[in-house]
Amino acid sequence: MREVLLLRHAEPMQGGPDSRDSERPLSLHGEAQARAAGTWLAEQGAAPDAVLCSSARRAQMTADAVGKVLRMPQPRFLPALYQASPGELLDLIESHAPDAHQVLLVGHNPGMEQLLALLTEGRSSEARGMAPAALAWIRLDDDTLEPGHGQLRHFWSP
Repeated sequence: MREVLLLRHAEPMQGGPDSRDSERPLSLHGEAQARAAGTWLAEQGAAPDAVLCSSARRAQMTADAVGKVLRMPQPRFLPALYQASPGELLDLIESHAPDAHQVLLVGHNPGMEQLLALLTEGRSSEARGMAPAALAWIRLDDDTLEPGHGQLRHFWSP
């Protein structure tokens, strides 16, 4: 059985007028959220064998904080995850983790919440919302990344 863990990055600091969005770090609250997400995943017995992460600083910091609590492989930081559509996210999973049993994807809204809706409901227009550091654990019925073939096993939010 194949599983996808969707983790929205934790709360970032507010950007200044001259700052680039992709460079915003986590706030102190966001760091605590990311550690809490890692703790929850560890308590649930998560064991990702592939970690794909946006190259945005806040996503990298989220993955790093989770990795301090949860045993997982080194994340692959992919610039294409930043502002990716649900279809692009599926393509990235297929191309960078085709044989992984459990993939942890650390990214951004609206792509994360739309991918959740696409995998579980069959259409991305039914996005349910994912707060910072929210986590959706999806089990794929027939191991394929196809719309509507996933079941939401857990949904966690700090």
